[in-house]
Amino acid sequence: METLEKVATATWTLDKAHSKIGFSITHMMVSEVEGMFKDFDVKISNANEDLSNAEIEFTANVGSIDTHNEMRDAHMKKDDFFNLEKYPTISFKSKSFKKTEGKNYKLTGDLTFMGVTKNIELDAKGAIGTHLGNQKTIAGFKVTGTVNRTDFNMAPTMPAIALGNEVSIVVNAELVKG
Repeated sequence: METLEKVATATWTLDKAHSKIGFSITHMMVSEVEGMFKDFDVKISNANEDLSNAEIEFTANVGSIDTHNEMRDAHMKKDDFFNLEKYPTISFKSKSFKKTEGKNYKLTGDLTFMGVTKNIELDAKGAIGTHLGNQKTIAGFKVTGTVNRTDFNMAPTMPAIALGNEVSIVVNAELVKG
């Protein structure tokens, strides 16, 4: 029976050319600063055709942060923000990926950064199809949610009036079954 389960499990790899890990946070209570991580990976394994109950793992290299401002990026790598030297990666490991209705899913799991792990819940919307060129099975998901930066000890001395506490997460991922 164990052999059958392994055969039925599919592994999906990230198509980085069609994927992005992004975030935004309020600055000075008036504007949103957006950023992304250029170096990241997402892996999914599952046994169900609709990807429900899939196991999802994500990692991002903090050193690849890009907010479209080199000075700000350099500051965010320092110990009062991401502390790149001590915590070079951000990771997520799913605990549950449940289809709710249509193309909608609830994703829960452990997010770890700055040495802190918290269970979070995210919304996902996605579809599975066939790549028109190579005929491989592909899946695309947009995952959204928010986390509180202070829960992860990020910029603990920065008041919310200067830098919002809520960080919006937006992940657009295209994956290839194989």
